[in-house]
Amino acid sequence: MIATILSQAPADRRSRIAAWRQLSDILAQRGNQLLDADIRRALHALALLRPQVPEAVRRDCARSIARHSRFAPIVALYANDVPAVSHAMLRDAQLAEEDWLALLPATGPMARSFLAARDDLPAGVRRALASLGAASVALPQPDRDIPAEALVPAEAGPSQISELVRRIDKYQSSRGQRPPAPRPAPSLRESFLFETGPDGVVHWVEGITRGAVIGLSIAEAALGGEPGTDGVAAGAFRQRAEMINARMILEGGESDSGEWRFSALPWFDRATGQFRGYRGSARRPQRNEIPYGLPVEDEAGDSIRQLIHELRSPLNAISGFAQIISGQMFGPVSQAYRAMADTIVADAAAVQAIIDDLQAATRAAAEPPEPAGAASDLEAVTAAVERDLAPLLAEHGVGISISRIGGPFRAAVDETAARRMIGRLITALVDVSESNAPLVGQLLADPAQKDMLQLRIVRPVAIRFTPARDLLDPSYSPEGDAPGAAILSLGFSLRLVDSLARAAGGHLDIGHNALTLHLPSANPASALDSTVQRQGD
Repeated sequence: MIATILSQAPADRRSRIAAWRQLSDILAQRGNQLLDADIRRALHALALLRPQVPEAVRRDCARSIARHSRFAPIVALYANDVPAVSHAMLRDAQLAEEDWLALLPATGPMARSFLAARDDLPAGVRRALASLGAASVALPQPDRDIPAEALVPAEAGPSQISELVRRIDKYQSSRGQRPPAPRPAPSLRESFLFETGPDGVVHWVEGITRGAVIGLSIAEAALGGEPGTDGVAAGAFRQRAEMINARMILEGGESDSGEWRFSALPWFDRATGQFRGYRGSARRPQRNEIPYGLPVEDEAGDSIRQLIHELRSPLNAISGFAQIISGQMFGPVSQAYRAMADTIVADAAAVQAIIDDLQAATRAAAEPPEPAGAASDLEAVTAAVERDLAPLLAEHGVGISISRIGGPFRAAVDETAARRMIGRLITALVDVSESNAPLVGQLLADPAQKDMLQLRIVRPVAIRFTPARDLLDPSYSPEGDAPGAAILSLGFSLRLVDSLARAAGGHLDIGHNALTLHLPSANPASALDSTVQRQGD
């Protein structure tokens, strides 16, 4: 078959394209069954045909043979083509691990960057890529003649394809040899280079972990502190203009994450004038580029803030569609579907409250304590929480009885924060309480602790003897699955309450018989009732 194709010299564009497709398909499907002489003749013919076959044809051909090709030399030939063709082949090509390892030395830096972006390669291949290091990935120059350098004619000496065949034979004969050990991780990064495609998505980097930047878009502004770039970069991208000291936020390892400043220039194909993307460099911001009072890097809470952002968008969409169904805004809806929509809206509101709690805890951990003027009446706040939770108490068949001992109960805590802490604490304990069992507690102004007010709630039976260590475990729930575990576990809730309390100057104490929320008092010393007796656990 190959001899027949090669015996007919392609005279026009159509015949050259046909020969390219036929030879590529034969090598992809039957390359492992052909004689070495036929393989070399076919690869040499493809190398000569490549400059005469349009890039779009080569790219489409790569896509069509990538998944069913098991022949490493044809994968290598396409991998050493222009980036668009190389990416089309390497994105889906499926080879054995030993073939990948033999192919790597015969591929260029750009091809290796495409392979590094894949997460389905064998572990040995990923280790081999890592061992090559960032220096093995380089930005291709637009004026470089890749086809001419990738494969030289057979008359000029051994080609890269011939060398690849030799490497595969050698590797298969010594199978079992381990790839080189990965190099140690680099130290703190201060700068890196990058390139994007015409869509603004970064597809090549040097000087930083690829996973931290690859796939990031400079064409759209990131929202809410999530990884991405600012509006300056997005605006410049739309105008194909130069970007100067734009802002970029990255997530990843300690040496990669945080804030960066980058500058980039658009680049265009010299032959066609087509926009090809941006090339730029990034650096850590200087001290005078950070607003006064903010650290250069704010890594604490970044993952929580990212989680919050990723949760809000789909949650709002789900809640919005449920409200549309419940309100029959697009037409009549059956009662069953409306009831389901109402349940979804209620559940979404509950999850939204949890997200607000997480956001408050994250913000509290990063911000200084509240100003001295913040104050609230814990007696009124507790009464309001009891009213708000009346439906939950009725659903679980749990009563609540919180007595007031002493007073007044002025706390040096914002009312919203106080309601959030008390509400979350009571909700968590209601979730693990037995039906028809009262939740008993005390709101106490103890003259022996003039600087603190206490909300003390007796442990429900289900957690009466549980060690404090287990209660603070986010994965813990009594008897394997508490009623509220599907939304927020008991351990997570208690840790959240403690975090909020500590941010306000208090804490949550887990005693043998009760859980006690300590909050700073705003009562004047003369207002305390000296006759109040201390209450034990």
